[in-house]
Amino acid sequence: MDMRDMPQMDSKQQTMMWQQNQYMGDSGIQSGATTQAPPSVSSKHGVDEMDTGEDASQMMFDFDTGGFGQGFTQEQVDDMNQQLNQTRSQRVRAAMFPETLEEGLQIPSTQLDPTQPTAVQRLSEPSQMLKHAVVNLINYQDDADLATRAIPELTKLLNDEDQVVVSQAAMMVHQLSKKEASRHAIMNSPQMVSALVRAMSSTNDMETTRCAAGTLHNLSHHRQGLLAIFKSGGIPALVKLLSSSMESVLFYAITTLHNLLLHQEGSKMAVRLAGGLQKMVLLLQRNNLKFLAITTDCLQILAYGNQESKLIILASGGPAELVRIMRTYTYEKLLWTTSRVLKVLSVCPSNKPAIVEAGENGVSLSMHLGHQSQRLVQNCLWTLRNLSDAATKSDTMEGLLQMLVQLLTSSDINIVTCTAGILSNLTCNNQHNKVTVCQVGGIEALVRTILQAGDREDITEPAVCALRHLTSRHQEAEMAQNAVRLHYGLPVLVKLLHPPSRWPLIKAVVGLIRNLALCPANHAPLREHGAIPRIVQLLIKAHQDTQRRATGTGSQAGVYVDGVRMEEIVEGTVGALHILAREPHNRAVIRGLNCIPLFVQLLYSPVENIQRVASGVLCELASEKEGAEMIEQEGATAPLTELLHSRNEGVATYAAAVLFRMSEDKPQDYKKRLSVELTSSLFRGEQVPWGEPALLDDIEGSSLPQEPSFRGDAVYQGSGPGSIQGSIHQGYDPQQVDSMQGLEIGSHQGSNYMPDLGTSELHFEGMDPSQPQGPHDSQMAAWFDTDL
Repeated sequence: MDMRDMPQMDSKQQTMMWQQNQYMGDSGIQSGATTQAPPSVSSKHGVDEMDTGEDASQMMFDFDTGGFGQGFTQEQVDDMNQQLNQTRSQRVRAAMFPETLEEGLQIPSTQLDPTQPTAVQRLSEPSQMLKHAVVNLINYQDDADLATRAIPELTKLLNDEDQVVVSQAAMMVHQLSKKEASRHAIMNSPQMVSALVRAMSSTNDMETTRCAAGTLHNLSHHRQGLLAIFKSGGIPALVKLLSSSMESVLFYAITTLHNLLLHQEGSKMAVRLAGGLQKMVLLLQRNNLKFLAITTDCLQILAYGNQESKLIILASGGPAELVRIMRTYTYEKLLWTTSRVLKVLSVCPSNKPAIVEAGENGVSLSMHLGHQSQRLVQNCLWTLRNLSDAATKSDTMEGLLQMLVQLLTSSDINIVTCTAGILSNLTCNNQHNKVTVCQVGGIEALVRTILQAGDREDITEPAVCALRHLTSRHQEAEMAQNAVRLHYGLPVLVKLLHPPSRWPLIKAVVGLIRNLALCPANHAPLREHGAIPRIVQLLIKAHQDTQRRATGTGSQAGVYVDGVRMEEIVEGTVGALHILAREPHNRAVIRGLNCIPLFVQLLYSPVENIQRVASGVLCELASEKEGAEMIEQEGATAPLTELLHSRNEGVATYAAAVLFRMSEDKPQDYKKRLSVELTSSLFRGEQVPWGEPALLDDIEGSSLPQEPSFRGDAVYQGSGPGSIQGSIHQGYDPQQVDSMQGLEIGSHQGSNYMPDLGTSELHFEGMDPSQPQGPHDSQMAAWFDTDL
């Protein structure tokens, strides 16, 4: 039949005919291609079944009515197929081009399971991504072209004399800077950036200032933009804005400066020269948390490694404001950034006392040690560690000390490192703090820390130093000396005397063992663990090193190994042997190690402290006849006689005691001559309370001067990143010289000759190079900025 003879059909009739032929034009995307309508939803029934002449749709719904829960009539099936076929193109359009659909149009879904996307929906995702990429590319190019054409004209307007024109131009530039393409065009124009800086600096209109500052803020998110701002002199202009009363201007200025400080070389010096530090310290009085966090981070960047900046912050009242922030707010990021500033300032000798005073001896920092933020806790501990040598005289730290002892159980190695260092410093020269730490279980905690630390000297050294402080010169010292043994600390301490331990740690352990030997119950365990032979080995090694001293360097120059003066090791080891020699079995061990010749040789040392400990250990060894004979055989009579005239009363007293014991088997005439010599030496400058020179027997029960003690508490010096390294600073502290005690020379108990020598105690912060150092102080480098 000729198509022209067919009656005219409307679109609905045509659609029905196309359905019958199972063909449909895909007008949704105007491709001109035709697609075959699927015979069924089920993939099991395909085109082959349609060739049988059966109604595929009927088969689709009727072959398994159980799947739908009900049967459908032919008419219902036809209506469903008609509806799905009519909306096919609309479903495709809705998935790929939703913006082309009429508003309010409802399109039926073909999904049997709403949780699973249809095939069309899955295929539409790449199409949508491509479409958006093309649109963005077109828009980006349009923005770039517009900005490129507008920038020359806007630059002229920004330089106009009419402030209204400048304000309008600044507003337009600010709007352009919000889009990436036009923002790049602006930062590529030095003239435009310079015009913005000029307008921002010269105008009195706050809106112009706000728009210009906002534009620079947007540019500062790109490295090229930072360079353009820096080269155009934007930093002084931005620093000037830190005095603005408008919140948005302040925000733009501080964030832009923050980005410059972080990423633009040369910005730090430019900000310092422009007076930025003083203005930033003044801004700490504001109460916007995020603003304060950015400001404090700027201060940290400027102060790190720059002593001048630290002093400017101090002069501007920075420490007090920073401590106030730590005590006032709870915003973690603000507390963290503020603690970083305090950590950097805490290594400055001038800022230390100001921070300690403002923080009530660390209360403002210790209140955050229980915070869940590990980075905040670590910063507070680093700061407390650096400040702790300036707070050693405080007696109001019970809460802090108890918390520090608890922190020793932390699984974070950095926390344990800092905590051990703080305890070492806070127990320095402070009897109240020593007693407090002992009472809250500090001995056990420190011993356990040493056991767990292994060969990590950055932990073991400050922990050993803390134990050394806790075992000397306070009312709980004897308890502490026993506690170290009871908590199984002696074996590990003796082990630390061996490699791979370095000299700073060895020196600390020797001092601790000397204190532990003051407790008689520790003598046998120390001997059984091999402490005495190892200490003698260290003495010999250190003495050999001192012999390598260059000619002409002077008696106090000394030889340094790992930052430790070998003369200090000699003094420390001989001092430890002196206390250990109070026990008879220990004296036998020492005699058997053939070290008496070395003790006699040390009597000739130009270092007075070494003379004192050498004569002291000989005094103990001479308490037995065998020891006295060995000492005399080594030619000790001459140097001991010379030491009778020493200005150090302790040295003279020990020398006299040794000579007297060596003379017990000598003729009476020898004894009388020695008695006269001793009397004239020991009582020089004093009126003898009897008419004629006292005989040696008279001296025996008289009250003679004992030696002054070690300067018990010295300063712990850091020597470099990651190290905890110090030195024993021996000398005489006139405030710690004990009153004269009776010394019974004729006694053979070997226990009344030496007072309780003070132990050296160490701090982490470097000494102020402007302060004069004593002749026995190690020349250690100043501590470094600990912001890691």
